[in-house]
Amino acid sequence: MKDLSYYTKQMNITLSEKQLEQFDTYMNMVIEKNQVMNLTAITDPEEFALKHFADSLSLIPAVPELKYISEKPVTMVDVGTGAGFPSVPLKIAYPNIQLTLLDSLNKRISFLDNVISTLGLENVTTIHARAEEGGRRKDLRDTFDVVTSRAVANLSTLTEYCLPYAKVGGLFISYKSGNIDEELASAERAIKLLGGKLENVIHFQLADTDNSRSFVMIRKEKPTPKAYPRKPGTAKREPL
Repeated sequence: MKDLSYYTKQMNITLSEKQLEQFDTYMNMVIEKNQVMNLTAITDPEEFALKHFADSLSLIPAVPELKYISEKPVTMVDVGTGAGFPSVPLKIAYPNIQLTLLDSLNKRISFLDNVISTLGLENVTTIHARAEEGGRRKDLRDTFDVVTSRAVANLSTLTEYCLPYAKVGGLFISYKSGNIDEELASAERAIKLLGGKLENVIHFQLADTDNSRSFVMIRKEKPTPKAYPRKPGTAKREPL
């Protein structure tokens, strides 16, 4: 059986026994909660370690700019965090991340509060809000070094959800799968309009799989215009 340590060794990520125990506890909490609340379709431990944990952690070795994350504090917000992927695995592996978890479903936020408490994670804030609402809050807008999202939505919509949170000079990184060329082309206008610039697309494959993944890296070059994000639901119905 291939466990998390198998995959982290391939990515040159070193985890202590305590961190491995935290990952194990987290997985068990997600699987247990999944019996009463839809958090994931993946409940096999080996598949969970690969498709949730290794996939989340692959951001650090894939993105050169983030390889120094263990050496300096980084502020990060995970928009539409769901069960906490990718940000909770990143926080466990790199404890000095100053993390904010944002989700529209209060039940998921309550679950994550329990995870944070059980694992003893520090400098983690949870926020119950829709992405569009949070993106207009003065304490969250133009604030974060890194904005992540593994949510399933087109890139134009995700950019409107997420880029407002990034500070000027910060990064919005979207986890994507499959061929994204068409999606990238259709998102060009939105990225520019919202103050961003497509900086890089990093393609990779998860270890021992045929699963192609991409990190779309959008640099925030100037403040997002005050008109954005639009009212809840608009970005999904009418992508820019």
